[in-house]
Amino acid sequence: MMAMTTTAHPTGCPGYSESLPREPESAALARRLVRTSLHAWGLDLLAADAAVIITELVANSVRHARRESIRVTVERPAEYRVRLGVVDFSKQRPVRGTAGPEDEAGRGLVLVEALAAEWGTELLPWGKRVWAELEGER
Repeated sequence: MMAMTTTAHPTGCPGYSESLPREPESAALARRLVRTSLHAWGLDLLAADAAVIITELVANSVRHARRESIRVTVERPAEYRVRLGVVDFSKQRPVRGTAGPEDEAGRGLVLVEALAAEWGTELLPWGKRVWAELEGER
């Protein structure tokens, strides 16, 4: 069992993170962490888009990263803004695919880009963090 961590942030709202096994089933655990965090903050309206985004970010890490675990983060950098992230041990930046109509893969980052206010990659000394931000209604 992996541990969940709570961290204080300047907004006064805690951030949440959880280390998960690098396997496809972890997407469901990541969605639960995101839903729980959004509910605690009263931002349930972001849950559907956040679930799609975190699923795609986890899927990319499962597919392309190394080592046995990933770290999922949910932060609230501003009152109406949420940042979702997945940290892994690969330094390879994700590349937005160009999937054809019959392709079963290659649309993940296209979906992230369409649903997120912003997204990007932060290189770390031992890997990377891929993140996406959602903006709630004021």
